[in-house]
Amino acid sequence: MIRESIIQSDALPLRYTSYTPCFRSEAGAAGKDTRGMKRLHQFGKVELVSITMPDQSKKEHIHLLTVAETLLKKLKLHYRVCELCSSEVGFAAKKTYDIEVWIPSQKNYMEISSISNCGDFQSRRINARYKKNDKNIYPHTLNASSLAIGRSIIAILENYQNNDGSVNIPEVLKKYMNDLERL
Repeated sequence: MIRESIIQSDALPLRYTSYTPCFRSEAGAAGKDTRGMKRLHQFGKVELVSITMPDQSKKEHIHLLTVAETLLKKLKLHYRVCELCSSEVGFAAKKTYDIEVWIPSQKNYMEISSISNCGDFQSRRINARYKKNDKNIYPHTLNASSLAIGRSIIAILENYQNNDGSVNIPEVLKKYMNDLERL
């Protein structure tokens, strides 16, 4: 959408969101974490993308983190935020936060979202710039998975399940479920 373009600085930040089908080639390998909904070969997620000026990218990174955290707070799911060490950060990113949600059956947290600040790495590769004071500058790009859909379903099912096997519907989702109380 911004490849080979020059954006006016007053248009920044640009924020986009989309549903994306994702594919994972390593699915099917041996191991306990490759079965079921936790690690699917094909899955969907909602992506968040921001394009901003370099001096605003740290603030925008926190904004994207807050968006994902707000969803988990509304779902009333326990989670934690982890700042990844440099050896865990992806090739294009300069800083990444992972959000992990509590999964009772695992007695552990599972990654549900990843939020990365890629600096000007991606904008240089696609030659996207913004104009400021008659100068063309590479903007910073940030990427976030809002919440991985399959893993969100796991977290809701496990954290809202009753002893009889039924599942209470989180308050924030009831209006989308014809006001059902439980399944």
